[in-house]
Amino acid sequence: MLRGKQKRQLRALAHHLNPIFQIGKSGITPEMVIGINNSLEKRELIKVSILQNCDIDKDELAETISSRTGSELVQLIGHTIVLYKQSSKEKYRKIELVK
Repeated sequence: MLRGKQKRQLRALAHHLNPIFQIGKSGITPEMVIGINNSLEKRELIKVSILQNCDIDKDELAETISSRTGSELVQLIGHTIVLYKQSSKEKYRKIELVK
């Protein structure tokens, strides 16, 4: 579970990132979950964009993605979800969270 300072740090780091996944009318597919999980393993911090034609509630969508990938929901702002998951491989760990 992330603390307030850690979430602020991650939000600041995510500010300049571009979304690398888009969720549309088809919702969350198993392939998308695998892709997001792989991206989190390599990058640790990603943005996911929710398109206008998505029928699922964005809060529910963010929680579902977070639980299926085992990641932490850093922020849900507008139609953008920010997710964080520490990489299991030492060589991909780039983010040092404040204590």
